[in-house]
Amino acid sequence: MEFMQIRYFLETAKTKHMTNSAKNLHITQPALTQAIRRLERDLGVPLFAAKGRNIVLTEYGKYLQKKLEPLLEQLDAIPEQLKMMVALEGETIHMNVLAASSLVMEAIIEYKKEHEDINFQLQQNSESDLYDIAVTTKLFYQGTDQENRFSCAEEIYLAVPAARYRDRTSISLGEVADEGFISLLGSREFRYICDKFCQHAGFTPKIIFESDNPSAVKNMIAANMGIGFWPEFTWGSARNEHVRLLKIDDPVCQRDIIINYNRNKTDSRNVLEFYEFLTEFFKERKMQFG
Repeated sequence: MEFMQIRYFLETAKTKHMTNSAKNLHITQPALTQAIRRLERDLGVPLFAAKGRNIVLTEYGKYLQKKLEPLLEQLDAIPEQLKMMVALEGETIHMNVLAASSLVMEAIIEYKKEHEDINFQLQQNSESDLYDIAVTTKLFYQGTDQENRFSCAEEIYLAVPAARYRDRTSISLGEVADEGFISLLGSREFRYICDKFCQHAGFTPKIIFESDNPSAVKNMIAANMGIGFWPEFTWGSARNEHVRLLKIDDPVCQRDIIINYNRNKTDSRNVLEFYEFLTEFFKERKMQFG
């Protein structure tokens, strides 16, 4: 199959109308019809069947459409990805932030005070490797290449309504198996880690509310609507008299924060300088809660 045949076929499969497809492709209808027939001959199967004045996909056509659409989407995305790679050479630091986003933003704001010429572009894409610096989290991290990577352990506390747990400083996770949990939406790895904690304690958490905003999670817990897991130093102190943070005695609840950078620029000095600043920022915050 030729590339133009693929594009012609997918456009026709989408509109199911030869004339409209030809207009969208800026070619004549006979040229499009000929291209589709040639593709059918090459594949040895009919891709379209007539239905009144329109056409419909055959089972072969539906199968081919399903297989080709993701491939064309990937091909169409390549120019933008290449532009992004070119942009990586400039004074913009591209970051993929999949964990500790609030703490990362604090670090960026602090860094910008002394480096106004440096710009930051943030994304949250677990499938992307187009970044200068990535911040991720794992349950158990075993990494190599320490020159390009920093990791630190973070204890996970249980945030509970202070009114119901006023006399407690620690807790076993199994004690709250029947409680409703307030969960942080959008952080799939953190959710996976917390689910593993509960699984180890012998239960599946009952999620009663999810939000992509940590502040909303904190407020829901303060309103006595449920309990939730609280990363020690990336979220900081509760700062709310209605929320109490309890140390989890059993099981051991902690995760690893990983910061790594790619050497993908001709001149990586700006990236390396911010990477060093960011890792020191995390170390200092961890010491405050150590």
